[in-house]
Amino acid sequence: MESFSSIVAARVHSSSSTLILFSLLLFCISSTVPVQADVKTHYHDFVVQATPVTRLCNTQNSITVNGQFPGPTLEVNNGDTLVVKVTNKARYNVTIHWHGVRQIRTGWADGPEFITQCPIRPGGTYTYRFTIQGQEGTLWWHAHSSWLRATVYGAIIIHPRDGTSYPFPKPNRETPILLGEWWNANPIDVVRRATFTGAAPNVSDAYTINGQPGDLYNCSRKDTVIVPISSGETHLLRVINAALNQELFFGVASHPFTVVGADASYVKPFTTTFLMLGPGQTTDVLIQGNKSPGQYYIAASPYQSAQNAPFDNTTTTAILRYTGSTSSAPLQLPSLPFLNDTNSVASFTSKFRSPRKVEVPTTIDENLFFTVGLGLNNCTKQLGPGRCQGPNGTRFTASMNNVSFTLPSNFSILQAHTQSIKGVFTSDFPAAPPLTFDYTGNVSRGLWQPAAGTKVYRLKFGSRVQVVLQGTSIFAAENHPIHLHGYDFYVLATGSGNFNPRTDTAKFNLVDPPLRNTVGVPVNGWAVIRFVADNPGAWIMHCHLDVHITWGLAMVFVVDNGVGTLQSIEEAPEDLPLC
Repeated sequence: MESFSSIVAARVHSSSSTLILFSLLLFCISSTVPVQADVKTHYHDFVVQATPVTRLCNTQNSITVNGQFPGPTLEVNNGDTLVVKVTNKARYNVTIHWHGVRQIRTGWADGPEFITQCPIRPGGTYTYRFTIQGQEGTLWWHAHSSWLRATVYGAIIIHPRDGTSYPFPKPNRETPILLGEWWNANPIDVVRRATFTGAAPNVSDAYTINGQPGDLYNCSRKDTVIVPISSGETHLLRVINAALNQELFFGVASHPFTVVGADASYVKPFTTTFLMLGPGQTTDVLIQGNKSPGQYYIAASPYQSAQNAPFDNTTTTAILRYTGSTSSAPLQLPSLPFLNDTNSVASFTSKFRSPRKVEVPTTIDENLFFTVGLGLNNCTKQLGPGRCQGPNGTRFTASMNNVSFTLPSNFSILQAHTQSIKGVFTSDFPAAPPLTFDYTGNVSRGLWQPAAGTKVYRLKFGSRVQVVLQGTSIFAAENHPIHLHGYDFYVLATGSGNFNPRTDTAKFNLVDPPLRNTVGVPVNGWAVIRFVADNPGAWIMHCHLDVHITWGLAMVFVVDNGVGTLQSIEEAPEDLPLC
């Protein structure tokens, strides 16, 4: 049965007037009804520190949380509150982002560096406080400073409220599967070197499953992750792509998936033999223990949509092992799509639907068109030698609507917004690209160089927003996983080529589109999303390929407060780090 909260949450998207009525209703309910006894507060301590980690025959000091790689898994119920004290004992600045958590009115806990907070300096602490509201399934947490995310990440598992259940038969077992990337180097040094030279950073040396590369890499066989299963049981795999820069195919040999959730929202179940996840995305799948007892490879390999771009062309493995099987049982790899099989990716993506009819905003207040893609900056003599090692003596960059996003340094954008501090950002991010061109065709070199800026787009509370995300073929077209902080959004459609409002609107799914927090903008294509700006604060929208956000593929929505306390962001916490 659909819960009261999920029904109201769906209906609240219908209009801004409904939002105001809902806030009044919620205030009346909260003032007369006692807090549910089953709602809990979970306290955690995260210590960010350097820890010796051995992979691929090498030992290096990696930044971890509590000495664990990956970091701790947080398990909560829908409605619970998390209080996480983060102590930074590393030598780098750090923040923690709770990826996909809506952070209703608690934007100070969202975590992106210089967007909602200044970083936690070495030796400093900060306590994140937030409540999970109306979300169930799998999310994750990760560092949101430089490239610390390479090793600082972990799963967030959100169970249904006590007394409720999954909308599918309860599995016998659950296992989080975190896909990652590993460098035989300090990832911070990798990105700093690339930033200095203007060239693309070195690609990773391995992919990982739950922190381990697996059988196919040197010095890795004995630590390969084993996932147990018993004959006749149903197993829920919570798959997270925590890789820094690579979209990944994922499969289990001889075991098809029933997809039941994505990004902490349930989906209409469908079957598939593989998954494709962009960095940031999560997918919940059921597998059945109905094969001959033995062991079967779990594997992830790259989906590489950008032509001629270097990438890590390796495969990470774990082992699905039936109870009673021996480690000597033969293994076979799952059949995954070829590394550039964009058609299979499009077919897989098209299968996602919400479980039932949803209230999609139909009247649009803000109709936005954002180009997303790469670019090249021409070099100047002032940069000096060795600074222009991009193609033909240039430097790589990236942008949205020809604006390459630059982080502030003295205040966070949220601080500047709430305290009316001038000079931190400007509110002139364009609603459309400055020039109309053939976005996926042969783009004039005059359009390859964006302008740098710290620009935001302001939204009134309750406004209904549509964003067309249009990929470009500037330098290299590829699939961009675009993540919006503070919101889930409906993905109405994706397509190839240039978005045509006269013909492509007929493709919109206004009945049961999926609810996501990260959408893949197809290579040389587009995606259309809609949401209601019902969460005040400063919310970054960026490509979750970290090399692209490093180059500036990001922008920020500043959502104004509405009417009254329940439509306004909370006061800044006293321990908010200072810049």
